[in-house]
Amino acid sequence: MQSDIVLATLNARYIHTAFGLRYLKANLKDLEDRATICEFTLEQRPLDIAEQILSRHPKVVGLGVYIWNAQLSLETAALIKKIAPQITLVLGGPEVSYEQEKQPVCQLADYVLSGPAEGEFYALCKGLLEGVPPAPALPLTPDEIRFPYYLYTDDDLKHRVLYVEASRGCPFKCEFCLSALDKTAKPFVLDRFLSELDSLFERGARHFKFVDRTFNLSTKMSLPIMQFFLDRIPQSPEKNDIFVHFEVIPDRLPEPLKAAIAQFPPGSLQFEVGVQTFNPRVQAIIQRKQDNVCSEENLAWLCLRSPAHIHADLIFGLPGESRESMAESFNKLVALQADEIQLGLLKRLRGMPMAKKEAEYKLVFNPNPPYDILSTRDVDFASMQKLRRMARYWDLVANSGRFKDSLVWILGDSPFDRFMHLSEWLFHTTGRTHKISMKRLFDLLFKALTTQFGLDEKSAKTCLRADYERSGIKGLPQCLLLSRQPPNKEKSARSADKRQRAHIA
Repeated sequence: MQSDIVLATLNARYIHTAFGLRYLKANLKDLEDRATICEFTLEQRPLDIAEQILSRHPKVVGLGVYIWNAQLSLETAALIKKIAPQITLVLGGPEVSYEQEKQPVCQLADYVLSGPAEGEFYALCKGLLEGVPPAPALPLTPDEIRFPYYLYTDDDLKHRVLYVEASRGCPFKCEFCLSALDKTAKPFVLDRFLSELDSLFERGARHFKFVDRTFNLSTKMSLPIMQFFLDRIPQSPEKNDIFVHFEVIPDRLPEPLKAAIAQFPPGSLQFEVGVQTFNPRVQAIIQRKQDNVCSEENLAWLCLRSPAHIHADLIFGLPGESRESMAESFNKLVALQADEIQLGLLKRLRGMPMAKKEAEYKLVFNPNPPYDILSTRDVDFASMQKLRRMARYWDLVANSGRFKDSLVWILGDSPFDRFMHLSEWLFHTTGRTHKISMKRLFDLLFKALTTQFGLDEKSAKTCLRADYERSGIKGLPQCLLLSRQPPNKEKSARSADKRQRAHIA
């Protein structure tokens, strides 16, 4: 099929949907029928991606560039311009919205659009396809933007993450985040947005991921949205298949919002809570306004008294933060019993305000995507590598949810230091942080519990067996094979005699 406009990007995985591309297509007005969305994944080769794009004989190719697909987008763009230089290549997305002069992929493009670009992309395509100079266009207001949810296919609704947003922007100025450049949060008209949600729900959508940076910024928006889902939860909890994900700030949890949260059945609500650090001095350096006392109180309520699954974020490598400071924040979250703690390393997002502090705090970033921190004034490279490995092993052991009983023994009364010890022992023993089978991980943890943490073999096997029985993995790990109950000889003899009589009969 031929399409004058091809909108393409490389998603991290198939389950993700390209939300931005759907917004662009939905706002092409009279050109919408001349546009096609082509989604790819990081497992595909740039040569194959270029072939599929070019097979549609486009006149304009819009390529969405993100931190996770930057290198493959560069290779794909180079191929497209080499094979078909007559095509107009338009780039957009966070990765190319700033510092464009430093990026080879931007040098390949005919146009690079910054930030939300629904109106600008339409004006550009209109001019290019009609052979007239593209007219300048201002960003569309929330009232002017056409929602893209009708572009989710039935297959998307069944098998992929559905992204939705009730507002754009963020009023906070955290310098590690590009949202600091927005400075305001602009909500969509609530009734109009709820109508779109209802249409998705009627089509069978049950899993929704809100991309709003601060969903709980205003109860005027958050409460009606939560009530929308509460009104649709079945009376019988076992029949409930609704799952909603929100990003929230930890120090804003008014009583009406708590009351709404408390009504959700377990398993239907997830909050991603951006803590990042509990260190007031570091918060001041990065311009993050956070009431730590209120944050801890709210997190304690969410983790211990609400039905929500809590995914809390910490960032390693912030300017002015030492290993000891990171350990304190980590230990606080462990004590609060968050369901997951995402340990992320600081990344140098292009255009982030923190860039101006690189020299002062000796922030050294990887020059290759995802541009993660390598060292700081307070944390050297070797220590940062240990933190990197700890984050990876934490995902395998703690965030996987498979080792709840064993984790209690591992963390003890000094979670950060003890898990760091486990992390370094695992790396020394295996030499790797990836491609460790689950059965092998059980055996490794058995050895660690008994040789590194002083647990006797019987207790180690008891907690690992409890973890194994919840895990759902097939086949017993080696460490549990020896703990099977010895066979009952009398019972075995009776069974053999019974089989023999059946055979004779």
